[in-house]
Amino acid sequence: MSRSFTPTAEQDAIVDAVIHGRNLKIKAFAGAGKTSTLRLVASRLADKRGSYLAFNREIAEHARRGFPPNVVSRTMHSVAYASVGSALRSRLDLPAEQPHELAARYQLGALELPGIMGKALEITPFDIGRMIVDGLGRFCRSAQVSPEAFHVPVDEKIDEAAGQWLREALLPYVTRLWEESIAPRAHQAIGPDVVLKVWALTDPRLDADFILFDEAQDSDGVMLSVLGRQRHAQIIYVGDPYQQIYEWRGAINAMASIDAPELALSESFRFGPTFATLASRLLGLLGERTPIRGQHAIGSIMVEDPSIAPPVDAILCRKNATAIWHLAAGVEMGHKPAIRMSSAEIEAFADGADQLIAGRRAFRPAAFSLFENWGEVQSFARSAVGRDLLPIVRIVEECGTGYIRALARRATPEPVADYVISTVHRAKGLEWKRVKVVNDFRFGVVDGRLSVDDEEMRLLYVAITRAQHVLDISELREELLRLFHKRT
Repeated sequence: MSRSFTPTAEQDAIVDAVIHGRNLKIKAFAGAGKTSTLRLVASRLADKRGSYLAFNREIAEHARRGFPPNVVSRTMHSVAYASVGSALRSRLDLPAEQPHELAARYQLGALELPGIMGKALEITPFDIGRMIVDGLGRFCRSAQVSPEAFHVPVDEKIDEAAGQWLREALLPYVTRLWEESIAPRAHQAIGPDVVLKVWALTDPRLDADFILFDEAQDSDGVMLSVLGRQRHAQIIYVGDPYQQIYEWRGAINAMASIDAPELALSESFRFGPTFATLASRLLGLLGERTPIRGQHAIGSIMVEDPSIAPPVDAILCRKNATAIWHLAAGVEMGHKPAIRMSSAEIEAFADGADQLIAGRRAFRPAAFSLFENWGEVQSFARSAVGRDLLPIVRIVEECGTGYIRALARRATPEPVADYVISTVHRAKGLEWKRVKVVNDFRFGVVDGRLSVDDEEMRLLYVAITRAQHVLDISELREELLRLFHKRT
């Protein structure tokens, strides 16, 4: 901790609350100094054994360098890995069974179900196998002790009633896969989530007097269930409930489910009052009453005029297809853009398009998996519900799939790029001086009024709080004005 560091009144209040030994929940808005706060807490509890739990190895390694010696930094998955038997651990390195191979082993063939567009959709063995595997993953990340139908994910293109029938039909196979995963003499591959679930079901005891649980908003039910049983330890949960953006993988509203007194870190050290006001207005639409405060010493400029195009360090998109489109645009303008996608992920769109153009089903990317041919993709992309795919469709129509493959090789490494292109999901936890937010968010119209669901609102909040000094929201200006006007 720097000697010149002076805690804020909010940070002092949190440290004072921790001294009483009770569990605590800290609501930390974007850039509000949660890491420095946790270090203050650890220093105040220097006479006790602490455990800092992070969600990935990189964050845990970074924390290890900043916390005092009484705190051990690690991920919950690493704790689980060290606690289970070597036979189970060894199966993490085995080659995974492909979804269509799993479906064949379970003797599951193709299905035909009604889609939301009124046309029957063929659900291939690959699709079925993937749903079973993903259902197992969601179960392992949940607090439930056995798989349930709602763990099985169903593609949004399938009719709702048919989707519920499919969940119920596949549940026995998810249960079977789970039983195979934990069988003592099994030799099939498993994933890290299986290890975590097996460990969680042993009712483990964490060896610590206090636990600092970071990014609590992204925690899974299984993690919260483990922490909830640590009656011997004081637990300090810290997170931003409005950065919970992983509902698509079965994540829960974790911060809301934590039963503990709550204190807030509302003063952001990332940006000035202008950005803080915009972020507060977005959160106000979600019912948040505590405003975010920015730093008057930080200059923050909002760009709302589309005719002005300032230089940027990052372009943030809602969808992968839009990110690829902006990569193409940047390359064609002679820029050296980076993209937070692998070349294989980009090339998968070209491979999938080629298969569909040839009249064959495409298993990857997932966005193409329920179409029978390229014409269906083109029609869907030009519908209200399918416009997320339109950028890729236009590239294929105008330049061909070979262009996408060449594009994947023309991205510049991030350290030497002019700017980086990223989806909002992959930008979470990062910040840049100058950011442009692209308008490919899922706005809808209900009773003639602009509407956006809560998950999309949280994505908007994450996007606009990545910027420090320049925030270009010119593409979003009209939609934001309509949203704010609706509530005034």
